[in-house]
Amino acid sequence: MFGPKISTVFRSRWNALFWAAGILATAYCTVPAADQAAQSEKAKVAASKAEHRNPWAKDTTAAQ
Repeated sequence: MFGPKISTVFRSRWNALFWAAGILATAYCTVPAADQAAQSEKAKVAASKAEHRNPWAKDTTAAQ
């Protein structure tokens, strides 16, 4: 597949450490922070609720 063969990665300790550091750096860079994910989710929910209008609710702006 991609990258070096497993047998060459673990041939020395330094190769294994560099490989592990690369994996950890990839995971750190690709997973979003919890704060960012929560903020974007809250923004999506707020936007969807702002557009929603109950079709069965009484119209309070109409004159009686």
